Amino acid sequence: YGDLYRSPRDSRLWTRSGPEGSSRSSGPGRRGVAGADRHLFFRHLLVRLLYNEPGFRKPFGSFMSYQVLARKWRPRKFAEMVGQEHVLRALINALDNDRLHHAYLFTGTRGVGKTTVARIFAKSLNCESGVSAEPCGTCSACREIDEGRFVDLIEVDAASRTKVEDTRELLDNVQYAPTRGRYKVYLIDEVHMLSAHSFNALLKTLEEPPPHVKFLLATTDPQRLPATVLSRCLQFNLKRLTMPMISGQLETLLKAESVPAEASALQLLSRAADGSMRDALSLLDQAIAFGDGGVSEADVRTMLGTIERSHVIDILRALADADAPALLAVVEQLSQQAPDYEGLLAELLTDLQQIAIAQVAADAVDAHIEARDTLLELAQRMDPEDVQLYYQIGLVGRRDLPLSPEPRGGMEMILLRMLAFRPVTGGPVETTSTRPVQGRAATGSATTPPASVEGVSSRPPAPVAAPVVAPATCLPEDSDWSVLVEGMQLKGMLRELAMNCAVQIRDEGRWKLMLNSEHQQLLSKPRQQQLEERLGECLGQSITLDIRLEAASADTPAQQRQREAEQRQAGAVEAITSDPNVKAFQKTFGATLHDETIHPRDN
Repeated sequence: YGDLYRSPRDSRLWTRSGPEGSSRSSGPGRRGVAGADRHLFFRHLLVRLLYNEPGFRKPFGSFMSYQVLARKWRPRKFAEMVGQEHVLRALINALDNDRLHHAYLFTGTRGVGKTTVARIFAKSLNCESGVSAEPCGTCSACREIDEGRFVDLIEVDAASRTKVEDTRELLDNVQYAPTRGRYKVYLIDEVHMLSAHSFNALLKTLEEPPPHVKFLLATTDPQRLPATVLSRCLQFNLKRLTMPMISGQLETLLKAESVPAEASALQLLSRAADGSMRDALSLLDQAIAFGDGGVSEADVRTMLGTIERSHVIDILRALADADAPALLAVVEQLSQQAPDYEGLLAELLTDLQQIAIAQVAADAVDAHIEARDTLLELAQRMDPEDVQLYYQIGLVGRRDLPLSPEPRGGMEMILLRMLAFRPVTGGPVETTSTRPVQGRAATGSATTPPASVEGVSSRPPAPVAAPVVAPATCLPEDSDWSVLVEGMQLKGMLRELAMNCAVQIRDEGRWKLMLNSEHQQLLSKPRQQQLEERLGECLGQSITLDIRLEAASADTPAQQRQREAEQRQAGAVEAITSDPNVKAFQKTFGATLHDETIHPRDN
């Protein structure tokens, strides 16, 4: 403050008689005095700081030069809220119909709008234009609540005031009428942090408060609240926000702020926010600072420490091709970046989920997801059972990853395990240097006839059809379909598909099969192609299959097997019930025979 003291225009201010000067000057050699002069000096300093006098060099810089996005864009009306329609609808109806409860409890994870909803509700109660779900936002009460200085809105942080003495001190003023507003509103945040004695002190007032008092409680852990408190409140559970909700709000906000951003970067921020809008806005603030005024996917990935999307796609392509060397090469490339392998597994599982959805309903895949076209392509190349197996192995591997001696080694073992446990149809598979997994997946003896692995045959390296090699013993083309199914030695889902089909037309290599629509989930293009190949091998000729769905198909091998099983079961029950020894036991001891415990010996 030396410049201020030495300024010629201000030298006359620092006298005991006041800023106008007097005969009792501070003297030529003095730069400041005690008592009243120092008081006047600081008064003059604060006035000039607050009113931003031109030419004055402020020692502390400007006040509130930047406000974080989470505070700047906090909703001030119910219409500005994102999501939580189930909560807003109840509160709006209560305000419009004047059916107000005296205590409300808002629960939910962090950053979903509990305190915001409570403040808007308090504003609706005390707006000078009247109790309404749409406060004006311009009256003194609304402005003061927005600025956090409304005298009749008492906000309490229960995490820092947990003692019973604090609660009693708070409740001492409940009986007095509001100072300015219509209601005296007590907003207690993180109410679960109160002690048991504090809850007991609050119970009576919470049950029968004065008519001018409203309690608004917020908590992230309602399980820790006593049942006596829960029963006295209307409870509203605020849900986590979805990724589209968060990304849409971020996009709207950035347009208003004139900040350039990439849609893929907003998707990453929405996923990292984990359902919390406040977390998303905090991450967005960080991303804008990191990107020097812009938000790009590369900067966001670097800031969050996430893996580039191309690496996850490379892993999925290697899984689809059953290419173990390619998998290990991707992990080797990633290891140079010291990645978070648990995060990598999480992204891999997310993509596998989208692939599984695309295999049953392509239109249901999220339109905003990254690399959507690539995932749809992989859905055509991968078998559904493989995708389900990969997902399950990834889930278990993510749980066990911290137990591995080294994260990279654990990641490699998870990926190799996905290839090791693949559907096998029998017979050894010819191994090559580029696809060693096929040889490892094969089982059977040297005398077993050649067969193919279902997972491999559905993913040929090229669309060129391989020539059909006839086995040593071929079945005649007019054989019964059930005989052909047994001759093809099918396994897994492919066998279930064949067992539930019936032959309708056989016309010189063109067969038409009918599948009951109840089993339509068994039909897929890869399985139909595999069935064509296996049938061609069994008959020793090239076969083209056309599988159609119908409401009730003809007699299928599965139906035949079911009838045979029922007949065997009926025969077994008849044999036991007619046995003289069994009859003697029943007669002598009054025994009861339970038919459901009887099974044929061949079962």
